Amino acid sequence: MKKIAILGATSHIAKNLVFNFKKSEKNILFLFARSKDKLDDFLKIFNCNEKINKIDINDFCNEKYDAIINCIGIPKKLKDSGPEIFRITEHYDNFILDYLKDNNSCVYINFSSGAAYGMDFSVPAEKQKYCEININNICNRDNYGIVKLYFEAKHRSYANFNIVDLRVFAFFSRFIDLTSKYLITELISCIKTKKEFLTNNTNIVRDYVHSSDLFNLINICINIRSINDVFDVYSLNPITKFELLDYFHKNYGLRYKIEKSIFEENTTDIKDNYYSTNKKAEDIGYFPNYSSRDCIMDETKEILKSI
Repeated sequence: MKKIAILGATSHIAKNLVFNFKKSEKNILFLFARSKDKLDDFLKIFNCNEKINKIDINDFCNEKYDAIINCIGIPKKLKDSGPEIFRITEHYDNFILDYLKDNNSCVYINFSSGAAYGMDFSVPAEKQKYCEININNICNRDNYGIVKLYFEAKHRSYANFNIVDLRVFAFFSRFIDLTSKYLITELISCIKTKKEFLTNNTNIVRDYVHSSDLFNLINICINIRSINDVFDVYSLNPITKFELLDYFHKNYGLRYKIEKSIFEENTTDIKDNYYSTNKKAEDIGYFPNYSSRDCIMDETKEILKSI
């Protein structure tokens, strides 16, 4: 019976972890969220029992955890902002590292991002890819990737601690915030409102990892016990924008129009090939079962089942 602490329990990825851990009889969950009301609202979805515990950050160190999963996200308004993006993430990361000093058998899993590779995704990430930053002209939109890269470097320096950083490129599930300005949420919103989707003729590529595959990777990392490393997270196969448009048109009647002159406001979508061919996670036994298309199919059914 493993004790699993999840910080940032109301984030998109964390909700999926709670959902999957809840299915197991082998784990006791300890959940921390800055908004207790949001956490309570989410947990009402489940038939909660004694294996889910809501904790205050002041009581965090009173338990002995087998694993700590850091899902604390960065508020939307701070993603392209200045000092707070560094201060918020640093505070909780140091808090966990201090815990590990007295509990060195605990595994710390931190969610990084493909943004750690930088902004250039004219080609997908791979093992030999370098992160390029215009060091003499750093702007606010660079900060998110810099933060992720900084924590990866910081965690590797704690070589005696069990720390895994997982670089997620794209993640989609039934728990996603449909008001977020991602390609996939824009498409689903257009289906729900019967609005025509407008886009340009750039055929970008995304890799949506299935929640079951991500959950499997996390369990692999927890069970290894002695590990300090970073891994890219990937599905069986990525998917292109035009494949997404075709799928939603055929299955949900999405109307869309392609105009060459349209400028995509979503800064993430400027990254044409935002996925990785770095399969280093195979070394620890991670082999995904689902493609990006599988993920889209499974989770969209849950979101749009009333249509």
